[in-house]
Amino acid sequence: MFAACGSLLHPARLSTPSMHTFRSVGLVILASLFLVTPALAQDDAAAEFGDPEPAAAAPADVPADAGADNAGAEPTAKKSSDQNLLAWTIEALGLTYSFVFLVLSITLVSLFVMNVLAARRDTLCPHELVEGFEEKLNEKQFQEAYDMAKADESVLGQVLSAGLARLSRGYNKALEGMQEVGEEESMKLEHRLSYMALIGNLSPMIGLFGTVHGMIESFQVIALGGASPKPADLAAGISTALFTTLIGLAIAIPAIAAYNVLRNRVSRMLLEIGVTSENLMSRFEDVTPQGTKA
Repeated sequence: MFAACGSLLHPARLSTPSMHTFRSVGLVILASLFLVTPALAQDDAAAEFGDPEPAAAAPADVPADAGADNAGAEPTAKKSSDQNLLAWTIEALGLTYSFVFLVLSITLVSLFVMNVLAARRDTLCPHELVEGFEEKLNEKQFQEAYDMAKADESVLGQVLSAGLARLSRGYNKALEGMQEVGEEESMKLEHRLSYMALIGNLSPMIGLFGTVHGMIESFQVIALGGASPKPADLAAGISTALFTTLIGLAIAIPAIAAYNVLRNRVSRMLLEIGVTSENLMSRFEDVTPQGTKA
């Protein structure tokens, strides 16, 4: 291009006026080239290395720290739900069911502690009493043996004292007296244990009653609410039904389990008392009604 321009501007081929004209045209063309070339280069560089498109602007109604607030809201909501679980349970049960189940729970715990203490070996058949009573009998100290057994509050002590008290009427009468006292003490223990079984049988029935009550309330909402009853009103009755069943079973299951375990332990201990008392009194088997007095 520059060569062509140079040939056009050669002084040998053009006259003076024409040469001046062509010189002016050539200068204009050169100036245009110098102005257009940087602009094109700048456009090419912008196309290759230009800034990326601007990111979409955030909605005006969403604050910039909304994400942080939502991230912190989840633990807070979870903690709040955990704290409100007890309140929700009480609200679903209502005051009546809450009071009934609370009374049953306290009674069950009290009975369990009492029966556990009553079913101990030291309470039913203490080893010290067996050794001391046998030692008194070997030394022919029958009155001291009777006083020792009478002063002891265990079941074995009451059985032995009853046998010695009737020994003057004969050995058979002494055994009858021991059996009577043993049956009486066994009835006391079984009577106390039966209350645990009663709670175990009664709690699910109360829970079932609450289930029927809650479902009736839910169906009443459907009947009175028309085609579109409020879900919150339906959930109230269903919550009552489910929570009463849950609490009733939660009380009944440990009550029945504890009753069976303690009853088996008491039966085993009473059998051991019977065998031990008969072994201790077997030395008086040959005593006649006119024989030894206690």
